[in-house]
Amino acid sequence: MAGFATKLMLTSSLLLLVGVCTGSFYDNFDITWGDGRANIFQSGKLLTCTLDKISGSGFQSKKEYLFGKIDMKMKLVAGNSAGTVTAYYLSSKGDTWDEIDFEFLGNVTGQPYVLHTNVFTGGKGNREMQFYLWFDPTADFHTYTVLWNPLNIIFLVDGIPIRVFKNNEAHGLAYPKNQPMKIYSSLWEADDWATQGGRVKTDWSNAPFSAYYRSFSDVDCCSRTSIWNWVTCNANSNSWMWTTLNSNQMGQMKWVQDKYMIYNYCTDYKRFPQGLPTECNLG
Repeated sequence: MAGFATKLMLTSSLLLLVGVCTGSFYDNFDITWGDGRANIFQSGKLLTCTLDKISGSGFQSKKEYLFGKIDMKMKLVAGNSAGTVTAYYLSSKGDTWDEIDFEFLGNVTGQPYVLHTNVFTGGKGNREMQFYLWFDPTADFHTYTVLWNPLNIIFLVDGIPIRVFKNNEAHGLAYPKNQPMKIYSSLWEADDWATQGGRVKTDWSNAPFSAYYRSFSDVDCCSRTSIWNWVTCNANSNSWMWTTLNSNQMGQMKWVQDKYMIYNYCTDYKRFPQGLPTECNLG
Protein backbone atom coordinates (compact mmCIF):
# COMPACT_ATOMS: atom_id res chain seq x y z
CA MET A 1 0.00 0.00 0.00
CA ALA A 2 2.82 2.41 0.80
CA GLY A 3 4.31 1.91 -2.67
CA PHE A 4 0.97 2.54 -4.27
CA ALA A 5 0.57 5.66 -2.15
CA THR A 6 3.92 6.99 -3.26
CA LYS A 7 3.12 6.41 -6.92
CA LEU A 8 -0.28 8.04 -6.55
CA MET A 9 1.20 11.04 -4.82
CA LEU A 10 3.54 11.59 -7.74
CA THR A 11 1.06 11.04 -10.54
CA SER A 12 -1.70 13.11 -8.96
CA SER A 13 0.51 16.05 -8.02
CA LEU A 14 -1.01 15.86 -4.55
CA LEU A 15 0.72 18.94 -3.23
CA LEU A 16 -1.92 20.42 -1.02
CA LEU A 17 -2.29 21.98 2.37
CA VAL A 18 -3.95 19.72 4.92
CA GLY A 19 -7.26 21.40 5.74
CA VAL A 20 -8.25 21.53 9.39
CA CYS A 21 -10.83 24.33 9.50
CA THR A 22 -14.35 23.79 10.72
CA GLY A 23 -17.20 25.96 11.76
CA SER A 24 -17.48 29.54 10.63
CA PHE A 25 -19.03 30.21 7.26
CA TYR A 26 -17.26 33.57 7.28
CA ASP A 27 -13.91 31.75 7.35
CA ASN A 28 -14.73 29.02 4.86
CA PHE A 29 -17.08 30.43 2.23
CA ASP A 30 -17.84 33.41 0.01
CA ILE A 31 -21.38 34.30 -1.00
CA THR A 32 -21.07 34.59 -4.77
CA TRP A 33 -24.48 35.52 -6.14
CA GLY A 34 -28.05 36.39 -5.26
CA ASP A 35 -27.88 40.12 -4.51
CA GLY A 36 -28.41 39.72 -0.78
CA ARG A 37 -30.50 36.56 -0.93
CA ALA A 38 -27.79 34.49 0.78
CA ASN A 39 -26.71 35.52 4.26
CA ILE A 40 -24.62 34.38 7.21
CA PHE A 41 -26.02 34.56 10.75
CA GLN A 42 -25.24 33.50 14.32
CA SER A 43 -21.63 34.70 14.24
CA GLY A 44 -20.86 32.52 11.23
CA LYS A 45 -22.62 29.36 12.41
CA LEU A 46 -25.64 29.50 10.07
CA LEU A 47 -25.92 30.27 6.36
CA THR A 48 -29.16 30.64 4.44
CA CYS A 49 -29.90 30.72 0.72
CA THR A 50 -33.19 32.07 -0.56
CA LEU A 51 -34.99 31.98 -3.89
CA ASP A 52 -37.70 34.30 -5.17
CA LYS A 53 -39.12 34.95 -8.61
CA ILE A 54 -36.28 37.33 -9.43
CA SER A 55 -33.26 35.25 -8.40
CA GLY A 56 -31.83 32.40 -6.44
CA SER A 57 -28.56 32.56 -4.50
CA GLY A 58 -25.38 30.64 -3.85
CA PHE A 59 -21.95 30.42 -2.26
CA GLN A 60 -18.60 28.69 -2.75
CA SER A 61 -15.67 27.63 -0.62
CA LYS A 62 -12.58 29.76 -0.25
CA LYS A 63 -10.45 26.64 -0.56
CA GLU A 64 -9.99 24.02 -3.25
CA TYR A 65 -9.87 20.34 -2.31
CA LEU A 66 -8.09 17.35 -3.75
CA PHE A 67 -9.53 14.47 -1.72
CA GLY A 68 -11.32 14.83 1.58
CA LYS A 69 -14.15 13.95 3.91
CA ILE A 70 -16.45 16.95 3.80
CA ASP A 71 -19.61 17.30 5.91
CA MET A 72 -22.44 19.81 5.72
CA LYS A 73 -25.65 19.89 7.73
CA MET A 74 -28.58 21.10 5.64
CA LYS A 75 -32.29 21.75 6.14
CA LEU A 76 -34.17 21.98 2.87
CA VAL A 77 -37.00 24.14 1.57
CA ALA A 78 -40.18 23.26 3.45
CA GLY A 79 -43.74 23.01 2.19
CA ASN A 80 -44.44 23.16 -1.53
CA SER A 81 -40.88 23.17 -2.90
CA ALA A 82 -41.84 22.02 -6.41
CA GLY A 83 -39.56 23.39 -9.10
CA THR A 84 -36.74 24.27 -6.70
CA VAL A 85 -33.31 22.68 -6.61
CA THR A 86 -30.89 22.90 -3.72
CA ALA A 87 -27.49 21.93 -5.11
CA TYR A 88 -24.48 21.00 -2.95
CA TYR A 89 -21.46 19.79 -4.87
CA LEU A 90 -17.73 19.87 -5.55
CA SER A 91 -16.50 20.99 -8.94
CA SER A 92 -13.34 21.99 -10.77
CA LYS A 93 -13.21 24.43 -13.68
CA GLY A 94 -12.73 24.24 -17.44
CA ASP A 95 -14.24 22.23 -20.28
CA THR A 96 -13.05 18.91 -18.85
CA TRP A 97 -14.12 19.50 -15.29
CA ASP A 98 -14.63 16.96 -12.51
CA GLU A 99 -17.66 17.14 -10.24
CA ILE A 100 -19.35 15.29 -7.36
CA ASP A 101 -23.03 16.17 -6.95
CA PHE A 102 -25.73 16.17 -4.33
CA GLU A 103 -28.87 17.83 -5.74
CA PHE A 104 -32.14 17.98 -3.85
CA LEU A 105 -35.18 18.22 -6.14
CA GLY A 106 -38.20 19.78 -4.48
CA ASN A 107 -41.73 18.45 -4.59
CA VAL A 108 -45.30 19.39 -3.76
CA THR A 109 -46.32 19.34 -0.11
CA GLY A 110 -46.54 15.81 1.22
CA GLN A 111 -44.48 14.27 -1.58
CA PRO A 112 -40.85 13.28 -0.98
CA TYR A 113 -37.78 15.15 -2.09
CA VAL A 114 -35.61 13.41 -4.69
CA LEU A 115 -31.92 13.22 -3.86
CA HIS A 116 -30.07 13.27 -7.19
CA THR A 117 -26.39 12.22 -7.25
CA ASN A 118 -23.89 12.27 -10.09
CA VAL A 119 -20.15 12.07 -10.78
CA PHE A 120 -18.38 13.86 -13.63
CA THR A 121 -14.89 13.06 -14.87
CA GLY A 122 -13.28 15.04 -17.66
CA GLY A 123 -16.53 16.89 -18.29
CA LYS A 124 -18.56 13.70 -18.71
CA GLY A 125 -21.30 12.71 -16.30
CA ASN A 126 -24.35 10.56 -17.09
CA ARG A 127 -23.85 8.59 -13.87
CA GLU A 128 -27.04 9.56 -12.10
CA MET A 129 -28.51 7.73 -9.13
CA GLN A 130 -31.60 9.05 -7.39
CA PHE A 131 -33.08 8.32 -3.99
CA TYR A 132 -35.93 9.17 -1.70
CA LEU A 133 -34.87 9.85 1.89
CA TRP A 134 -36.03 7.91 4.94
CA PHE A 135 -36.82 11.13 6.83
CA ASP A 136 -38.26 14.58 6.18
CA PRO A 137 -35.23 16.68 5.14
CA THR A 138 -37.17 19.90 5.74
CA ALA A 139 -38.00 19.24 9.41
CA ASP A 140 -34.47 19.35 10.78
CA PHE A 141 -30.82 19.45 9.81
CA HIS A 142 -29.19 16.30 8.43
CA THR A 143 -25.57 15.65 7.50
CA TYR A 144 -24.60 15.13 3.86
CA THR A 145 -21.06 13.87 3.34
CA VAL A 146 -18.72 13.37 0.43
CA LEU A 147 -15.77 11.11 1.19
CA TRP A 148 -13.45 11.38 -1.80
CA ASN A 149 -10.14 9.56 -1.82
CA PRO A 150 -7.91 7.77 -4.35
CA LEU A 151 -9.92 4.55 -4.03
CA ASN A 152 -13.53 5.68 -4.20
CA ILE A 153 -16.11 8.41 -3.76
CA ILE A 154 -18.64 7.61 -1.03
CA PHE A 155 -21.89 9.54 -0.67
CA LEU A 156 -23.26 9.44 2.89
CA VAL A 157 -26.40 10.73 4.57
CA ASP A 158 -26.23 10.98 8.36
CA GLY A 159 -23.22 8.69 8.18
CA ILE A 160 -25.05 6.02 6.18
CA PRO A 161 -23.51 5.29 2.77
CA ILE A 162 -25.97 5.50 -0.10
CA ARG A 163 -23.62 5.20 -3.07
CA VAL A 164 -20.02 4.40 -3.98
CA PHE A 165 -18.21 5.36 -7.17
CA LYS A 166 -15.03 3.31 -7.39
CA ASN A 167 -11.70 4.14 -8.98
CA ASN A 168 -11.65 1.80 -11.97
CA GLU A 169 -8.62 3.24 -13.73
CA ALA A 170 -7.26 -0.29 -13.94
CA HIS A 171 -10.10 -0.96 -16.39
CA GLY A 172 -9.36 2.13 -18.45
CA LEU A 173 -11.98 4.36 -16.86
CA ALA A 174 -11.36 7.95 -15.78
CA TYR A 175 -11.46 8.90 -12.10
CA PRO A 176 -11.35 12.36 -10.50
CA LYS A 177 -7.95 12.66 -8.88
CA ASN A 178 -5.96 15.44 -10.55
CA GLN A 179 -8.20 18.51 -10.51
CA PRO A 180 -8.79 20.38 -7.24
CA MET A 181 -12.43 21.18 -6.66
CA LYS A 182 -14.22 23.88 -4.72
CA ILE A 183 -17.45 23.35 -2.79
CA TYR A 184 -20.49 25.07 -4.23
CA SER A 185 -24.08 25.34 -3.13
CA SER A 186 -27.08 27.16 -4.51
CA LEU A 187 -30.84 27.38 -4.36
CA TRP A 188 -32.38 27.94 -7.77
CA GLU A 189 -35.47 27.41 -9.91
CA ALA A 190 -35.57 24.58 -12.45
CA ASP A 191 -39.24 23.81 -12.91
CA ASP A 192 -38.66 22.72 -16.50
CA TRP A 193 -37.26 19.42 -15.17
CA ALA A 194 -36.85 19.29 -11.38
CA THR A 195 -40.24 18.06 -10.19
CA GLN A 196 -41.86 15.03 -11.81
CA GLY A 197 -39.98 15.68 -15.04
CA GLY A 198 -41.14 19.29 -15.22
CA ARG A 199 -44.85 18.49 -15.02
CA VAL A 200 -45.20 20.40 -11.73
CA LYS A 201 -44.21 24.08 -11.81
CA THR A 202 -43.05 26.43 -9.08
CA ASP A 203 -45.82 28.07 -7.08
CA TRP A 204 -44.36 31.53 -6.53
CA SER A 205 -47.06 32.38 -3.99
CA ASN A 206 -44.94 30.32 -1.57
CA ALA A 207 -41.80 32.40 -2.19
CA PRO A 208 -39.34 33.25 -0.87
CA PHE A 209 -38.01 29.72 -0.48
CA SER A 210 -35.14 29.09 1.95
CA ALA A 211 -32.52 26.42 2.59
CA TYR A 212 -30.30 26.38 5.67
CA TYR A 213 -26.72 25.25 6.32
CA ARG A 214 -24.66 24.72 9.46
CA SER A 215 -21.87 22.61 11.02
CA PHE A 216 -19.59 22.53 7.99
CA SER A 217 -16.49 20.37 8.53
CA ASP A 218 -13.44 19.68 6.41
CA VAL A 219 -11.17 18.38 9.16
CA ASP A 220 -10.21 15.38 7.05
CA CYS A 221 -9.12 16.83 3.74
CA CYS A 222 -6.33 18.04 1.52
CA SER A 223 -6.87 21.62 0.41
CA ARG A 224 -5.27 24.85 -0.67
CA THR A 225 -6.18 28.50 -0.35
CA SER A 226 -3.61 29.73 -2.87
CA ILE A 227 -1.79 28.28 -5.85
CA TRP A 228 1.34 29.78 -4.37
CA ASN A 229 1.12 27.84 -1.11
CA TRP A 230 1.40 24.14 -1.90
CA VAL A 231 2.66 21.59 0.58
CA THR A 232 2.55 17.81 0.53
CA CYS A 233 -0.56 16.15 1.87
CA ASN A 234 0.75 12.97 3.47
CA ALA A 235 -1.70 10.25 2.53
CA ASN A 236 0.00 7.71 4.77
CA SER A 237 -0.82 9.71 7.90
CA ASN A 238 -4.50 10.14 7.01
CA SER A 239 -6.50 6.93 7.24
CA TRP A 240 -9.51 8.48 5.50
CA MET A 241 -7.38 8.58 2.36
CA TRP A 242 -7.68 4.79 2.13
CA THR A 243 -11.21 4.30 3.46
CA THR A 244 -13.57 1.91 1.70
CA LEU A 245 -16.82 0.46 2.98
CA ASN A 246 -16.67 -2.26 5.61
CA SER A 247 -19.17 -5.12 5.67
CA ASN A 248 -21.56 -3.29 7.99
CA GLN A 249 -21.55 -0.23 5.75
CA MET A 250 -22.12 -2.40 2.69
CA GLY A 251 -25.22 -3.73 4.43
CA GLN A 252 -26.39 -0.21 5.18
CA MET A 253 -25.93 0.82 1.56
CA LYS A 254 -27.82 -2.24 0.34
CA TRP A 255 -30.71 -1.32 2.65
CA VAL A 256 -30.84 2.21 1.25
CA GLN A 257 -30.59 1.10 -2.36
CA ASP A 258 -33.15 -1.67 -1.97
CA LYS A 259 -35.73 0.53 -0.23
CA TYR A 260 -35.09 4.08 -1.39
CA MET A 261 -33.25 4.16 -4.71
CA ILE A 262 -35.61 5.24 -7.51
CA TYR A 263 -33.17 5.54 -10.42
CA ASN A 264 -29.87 3.87 -11.26
CA TYR A 265 -28.14 4.58 -14.55
CA CYS A 266 -26.62 1.12 -14.34
CA THR A 267 -30.03 -0.49 -14.85
CA ASP A 268 -31.30 1.88 -17.55
CA TYR A 269 -31.06 -0.33 -20.64
CA LYS A 270 -33.29 1.99 -22.68
CA ARG A 271 -30.85 4.84 -22.15
CA PHE A 272 -27.85 2.71 -23.10
CA PRO A 273 -29.11 0.42 -25.89
CA GLN A 274 -25.55 -0.35 -26.98
CA GLY A 275 -24.68 -1.64 -23.51
CA LEU A 276 -24.41 -0.29 -20.00
CA PRO A 277 -21.37 1.79 -19.01
CA THR A 278 -18.35 -0.40 -18.25
CA GLU A 279 -18.28 0.31 -14.52
CA CYS A 280 -21.82 -1.05 -14.17
CA ASN A 281 -20.52 -4.57 -14.80
CA LEU A 282 -17.44 -4.44 -12.58
CA GLY A 283 -19.11 -4.94 -9.20
